Amino acid sequence: MANLAPTREGDVTLEGAFRLENGAELRSPTIHYAVYGELNPRCDNAVLVCHALSGSARVPDWWPQLFPGVLDTARYCVIGANVIGSCYGSTGPLSPDPATGEPYGGGFPLVSIRDMVRAQALVLDRLGVPRLHSVIGGSIGGMQALQWAVDYPDRVERAIAIGAAPLSAMGLALSHVQRQAIRLDPAWRAGRYGPDDPPVAGLALARAIAMCSYKSAELFRRRFARRPDRSGEDPCCSLAERFDIAGYLDHQGEKFIARFDANSYLVLSKAMDTFDLARGYDSESDALRRIRARVLLIGISSDWLFPPQEVRELAHRIRTAGAPCEYTELKSSHGHDGFLADADLLAPFLTAAIWRPTVSAVPRPHLAPAASL
Repeated sequence: MANLAPTREGDVTLEGAFRLENGAELRSPTIHYAVYGELNPRCDNAVLVCHALSGSARVPDWWPQLFPGVLDTARYCVIGANVIGSCYGSTGPLSPDPATGEPYGGGFPLVSIRDMVRAQALVLDRLGVPRLHSVIGGSIGGMQALQWAVDYPDRVERAIAIGAAPLSAMGLALSHVQRQAIRLDPAWRAGRYGPDDPPVAGLALARAIAMCSYKSAELFRRRFARRPDRSGEDPCCSLAERFDIAGYLDHQGEKFIARFDANSYLVLSKAMDTFDLARGYDSESDALRRIRARVLLIGISSDWLFPPQEVRELAHRIRTAGAPCEYTELKSSHGHDGFLADADLLAPFLTAAIWRPTVSAVPRPHLAPAASL
């Protein structure tokens, strides 16, 4: 249902100085949101769907398989919010810096997953949503779902994160190489490029590298093997002629540059790198002990960017901290992209988790967000 129209869509301006976790400030940033369905009189049917790196507030546009089977808008009020730093309506590098009137460009400050979540919480305040029935996300969206459960324990009943955990050294390495591809493009100009001359070569290469980490070796073997490019090129004849897999990666890069901004890619990929639930608390255990939501972590069997073993281990640490947490695994050959490519196989897990009643936890005192927020 990619053509599902929002019930309500707009921008929320966070008036004044929005202080980021690293100490920088954004002056009156705006967050673009979209709502599907209506909030019920009890205000207990809101589901926040947090998007992945290149997603937007319009959830059905990039995760259409969730509608209406998992997220029936006759039952749930589904909310999407574009994260700070993105290029789909919220304040990001393409936005004008109030201090100069020019786009922030490469001067846009680093943002964290916690910054994104705090901005979402303020948007929900403005929309009159005091508590979330569920918060759901995959990849960087899953990081946001976990951060919600830690930072706003009194506002979240269910947190569902797919293919999400702190990045390993391999993940950090791949992110670094992608950002270097953009920075080393002469057109990047330290982030001060114009709309007519963005660093498309660097961004396309970054996307191609990312696609290698989003898919699995088995999928590539079955789909491409060692076949020459389908356009008829012969990789044995010249350096320029490609195998089929190379043509696929080049095509993915070419599509991506038409819809995304290079500086946003740098900012959001860095936010993924720095995701750490312990930051702002005495330890990760102290952070996880705050969780009151029923948590479901879903690993993806062929995901080597966020290996299922690492997601499973995070689930164990959450349970050890005393929070209700389950782990399940999506069997998919699509690698990290499995939560999108095999969304039909994922749907039963999500439906069961969203419909399952929450379990009353041992009463605890009200938990406010960390003081550093």
